[in-house]
Amino acid sequence: MTTRDMVDGKISGAVTAAGIDHVRLSYHYLDIGDIDGYGSLLADDIRVVRPDAPLRAGREEVLSLHQDSLVQSGTHHIEEIVAEGRSVVVTGRLTPQSASCTDGPARDLEFVDWFTLTDDSMLRGYRRYYFAAPG
Repeated sequence: MTTRDMVDGKISGAVTAAGIDHVRLSYHYLDIGDIDGYGSLLADDIRVVRPDAPLRAGREEVLSLHQDSLVQSGTHHIEEIVAEGRSVVVTGRLTPQSASCTDGPARDLEFVDWFTLTDDSMLRGYRRYYFAAPG
């Protein structure tokens, strides 16, 4: 990060805008199975917290999470992005890759991902939340 990226001690809009682009690209790369492309967006010390997988820390662990199909793959449909500073929040739906399940066609999963960024707009981490009706 340079002093041009700081405005009164806050991250500039350019850093946040680049972070939004990296978040959008991360979904695209995961959807097409480009693990190397996805890895190019990650900080070395990335941390991922998801309800459907154990905590992953570090680029290699996060890449294995997706490469080894430890989490459900599919197509991400972004509905909204809200960002400020080093935080980017995405709401969307994940259409599972599996065409059907025992109860009929696979249903889209609604999610919220909260990303944090490094000073140079790399993905430092994300936490995923799924919508689920109380049981």
